Amino acid sequence: MTIDLEDPFVLAAIAGVLAFLLIFILLIIVIRAAARSARMTEPLSNQMGILGQRVQSLSDGQQQLAGGLNHVSEAAAASQANLLQLMEQRLTHVSGTMNENLQGSARRTAQSLGELQQRLQAIDKAQDNITKLSSDVLSLQDILSNKQTRGAFGEIQLKDIVGKALPADSYTWQATLSNGKRADCLIHLPNPPGPIVVDSKFPLEAYEALRNAQTQHELNVAAQMMRASVKAHIKAISEKYILDGETADGALMFLPSEAVYAELHANFPELVREGFAARVWIVSPTTCMATLNTMRAILKDARMQEQAGSIRRELGLLFGDVERLGTRVENLDRHFGQAAKDISEIKISADKAGRRARRLDNFDFEELAPEPTQTVVPLKGPKIER
Repeated sequence: MTIDLEDPFVLAAIAGVLAFLLIFILLIIVIRAAARSARMTEPLSNQMGILGQRVQSLSDGQQQLAGGLNHVSEAAAASQANLLQLMEQRLTHVSGTMNENLQGSARRTAQSLGELQQRLQAIDKAQDNITKLSSDVLSLQDILSNKQTRGAFGEIQLKDIVGKALPADSYTWQATLSNGKRADCLIHLPNPPGPIVVDSKFPLEAYEALRNAQTQHELNVAAQMMRASVKAHIKAISEKYILDGETADGALMFLPSEAVYAELHANFPELVREGFAARVWIVSPTTCMATLNTMRAILKDARMQEQAGSIRRELGLLFGDVERLGTRVENLDRHFGQAAKDISEIKISADKAGRRARRLDNFDFEELAPEPTQTVVPLKGPKIER
């Protein structure tokens, strides 16, 4: 066991031991002196006895001090053991809690990483769609940058709208007129107004210049370009596709862009009025659909008028069929009444025959007197005797 020299009890014990040694040395010196003096004085012997008793008392106190020190040491060892056990328990608890927290954090981290991966996949997919859309937009720009492909784009959009609004036999694509001009679409309306031409035009360059203008000068130049382009389209349609006696007294100019249509009506109303004056009506995809729906109603009304005679003739035949059906139903009802009457008379005769059979079975011959024969004349058919 290790002795702590800074402990007060240990220091007291050491001091006691040193004092005992000192007293013992003095005792030896005194004894030697007593041996020399050979009992020189009796008081000195008495004092030596008292001193021995005190030394004995000091020895007993030293033993008690050593026992106390052992008890204190044992108590300190037990306290240290309890403290170590408590620290181990707390360390185990802290370690378990930390492991649980680490596992929970690991699960949450894994879940977050999974969700992050899904979001990254969604972002990658969206990026692919954006890339594809960008390529589609670039291809659309390439298409619209060429006049021929731009014209084909407008014709395809016009075909889609006309095909959805009108019957297939009410229009002709790329119809050639008597003047040799070929129209994008000729709608066969009845007279009046007669067949009407729909031609697709797309003044894209002028519109883009108008949208990209940065200065007032560029804006004025772009506006002048827009007026010149639209006026040229109106004049070409009016001269090529409005023919007296062959087509209607007007034509439609189809703009495959709602933005260009809105720009004309918002900032160039004089062009719209000029189109009205030249009997060329400018339509967008939305207004074109509304106009075609009106034409479909006109076609439907004209076809119903054409079929009115056939409808009247079919109604007359249907009326005759209904009259004949009524006559035949009356005849069938009369036949059913006669058959019901005949069945009733047959039941009467069967009942009488049954009664006769029962009388014969009972040998009741007296009741078998002959009955007078009656004849019944039916409405139609042979006579029936009862």
